[in-house]
Amino acid sequence: MGITELIRDFAHRQRLPISFETTAQEVFMPLAESLFKQSRGARAPLLVGINGCQGSGKSTLTDFLVYCLKQHYGVHAIGLSIDDFYLTLSQRKALSQAIHPLLLTRGVPGTHDTSLIQQTLTQLIMNDLPVAIPSFAKGSDDRTPPDQWSTVKDPVQIILFEGWCVGAQPQTLSELTRPLNHLEATADVDMAWRLYVNRQLSEEYQPLFALLDRLVMLKAPGFHSVKQWRIEQEERLAEQLDRNGGDTAALMSRAQVENFIEYYQRITESCLRALPNQAHDLIELNDQRGLLGFDLGRGLDL
Repeated sequence: MGITELIRDFAHRQRLPISFETTAQEVFMPLAESLFKQSRGARAPLLVGINGCQGSGKSTLTDFLVYCLKQHYGVHAIGLSIDDFYLTLSQRKALSQAIHPLLLTRGVPGTHDTSLIQQTLTQLIMNDLPVAIPSFAKGSDDRTPPDQWSTVKDPVQIILFEGWCVGAQPQTLSELTRPLNHLEATADVDMAWRLYVNRQLSEEYQPLFALLDRLVMLKAPGFHSVKQWRIEQEERLAEQLDRNGGDTAALMSRAQVENFIEYYQRITESCLRALPNQAHDLIELNDQRGLLGFDLGRGLDL
C-alpha cells in the first residue's frame, strides 16, 4: 500500500477531515519514519511519550502511527493511553475521603494507578509476555474487569504512551499558591488538592516519564483552545454513540465540560510553557487544530 493510499484509508476509517491527509503527509509520516529508524537495532522496545491537551488529537496520532508502522514498515507497535490506568471508582472514593473530595474526579496525577503503569511498561520493555493491557470505561467511570482487557502476546518494537500529562513536571510552592480558576479558588481553598497532585506528579510520575526514550508534543495555541476542543470531542462522541445505538446519558453538557477542564488547567498550562523546549518532536497547532509548524527529532542522534 502506497503512502497516499495508506493515509486516505486511515482517514476514511476514522472519519477524519481532508486536512488530516496534508498533516499526515507533511508531519506524521516523517515522524513514523524517524521512529522506525530509531527502533532499528535497538536492544529493547522504543518507548515514546505523546503529550497533548484534551482534544488535541493525540489519540488519533497514536492510532495513525500504530497503523502506519505496521502497514508501511512492518513494525509491531502498540498504543497505550494513560486514561486506561485510572484508579478504580472505589479507590478514588476512598482517596477523596482520605485526602480531598476533588480526587474523586479522574484526570489529574494521583488518580492513576502508577504501579500498574510501571508494571505494564516494564513487562512490555522486557518482553515479559503475555502482557495484559487494562482498559477504563468512562461511561461507568470505572476500570473494566480484567477478563475484558486486551493481551499483547508477541514482542513489540515500539510502544506509544499517550496522555495529557505525559512528560509534565511538578511546580514550585510559589507557583501553586495562586488559584488559577474558580475550581481552585472555591473547592481547594487550603491547597490540599493542589499540593497532593503536585507531590504525586513529583514522586510517582517522574520515574515513569524517565523511562521514555522520546517525547512528542502536540502543542495547542493556549488553554483557551482546550474548552472548544473538549466540547467538540464530546459532540463527536455523542454522534458516534448515536450511530452505534450507545447510551449518551453519561455525556457532559457544555457547562459540565467547562467545569471539568478546570481540573486540567494548571498542569496543561505548565506543559504549554515548559515542554516545547523539552520535547524531541514538537507539532504546533492553530485554534482549528490545523498545522502551524513542526520540528522533529530534536536532540536525538538518529
